[in-house]
Amino acid sequence: MLKIAIYGKGGIGKSTVTSNLAASFAYLGKKVIQIGCDPKADSTINLCGGETPIPVMNYLREYDEDPETIEEISKVGYKDVLCIETGGPTPGLGCAGRGIIATFSLLEDLELFEQHEPDVVLYDVLGDVVCGGFAAPIREGYASKVLIVTSGEKMALYAANNINTAVKNFEDRSYAKVHGIILNHRNVENETEKVKEFADKAGLPIVGEIPRSNEINRFEDQGMTVIEGDPSCAVSQCFLQLAKELLEQMEEEEC
Repeated sequence: MLKIAIYGKGGIGKSTVTSNLAASFAYLGKKVIQIGCDPKADSTINLCGGETPIPVMNYLREYDEDPETIEEISKVGYKDVLCIETGGPTPGLGCAGRGIIATFSLLEDLELFEQHEPDVVLYDVLGDVVCGGFAAPIREGYASKVLIVTSGEKMALYAANNINTAVKNFEDRSYAKVHGIILNHRNVENETEKVKEFADKAGLPIVGEIPRSNEINRFEDQGMTVIEGDPSCAVSQCFLQLAKELLEQMEEEEC
């Protein structure tokens, strides 16, 4: 099973990257689960035609009891990607990180992975603050690889550095390690050079580059990923190529 946590600064496009990767894996015939770990609960919106599943934290507040089945807190999206959103606390009350921890505990109780036996699991995780809850996919063994999404913008690179440092703090515990950087282009001046300089200093490869594309925005306006909208277009091919490479690496590691 390929288990990847995708981190990045809020607004950097990590949800777009994650959902298009999920769609790519599904397009390639893999059984995929995507879990959104952001209080905004919008990670899976473009996999589900513009309608997200009820966030787990919302469900718990509304019904004041745990769900009995995964189906109550999930939605099946494009090519049967199983979509789950953790959600967050009531605004101004509680800790969003605790919501992630509570959700992961609930998913274990419901035997999500045993029941669905996915080939790929993707976690879309806010990376502005890597507190205990937002670090859960790293430190609890849910993910085996971390991908960091960044552009050449100063604050995006600052967040990427914080995420990389946080993951390194768990290096001696056999937890997830940073696999590489995804450069999500924002047309910043000397962007490729800036990200390459950061990656070189961090000792990390740039494993994928996503060009600035109006196609992504056009299909997101229709509630879909660019993979669903047009798998043959140039930006879709970037996502598909990255998905293929990740699968090939997984197969090599299992041999």
